[in-house]
Amino acid sequence: MSTDNAKLVSDFCMELEKGSVAALLPYLAEDVVYHNIPWKPVHGHAGVRQVLGPFIEGPKRATVKMNLTHTTVAGNVVTNERLEEWAKGTLKVDLPVLGVFEVKDGKITHWRDYFDAKTIAPLSQAIQNG
Repeated sequence: MSTDNAKLVSDFCMELEKGSVAALLPYLAEDVVYHNIPWKPVHGHAGVRQVLGPFIEGPKRATVKMNLTHTTVAGNVVTNERLEEWAKGTLKVDLPVLGVFEVKDGKITHWRDYFDAKTIAPLSQAIQNG
């Protein structure tokens, strides 16, 4: 089971590179809680779409690469360390992230990402400005 959970989370993270929120949703429980720790959590598929949409799909897309460096599993909890590469125009951001995922019945039910909000701030601003 723990190997299945690690694969589910790794596949999910790699899916982020492809630029489609719709492709992420099958990995997530309908009532998933997604929390980028510097900000407030969001709930459900609609919340995930609202937060991730501007970053990973459409004309404002900024995802480049997800580099998974370490994965640890303890029961239904998968923790991974990632170095995410983001770019918008000439702006490039390497964002170290620690993700904690809870898995139940083959779906991610809780997803928490820990990172420095100051590191991602220039990218967020560039996306908002178009």
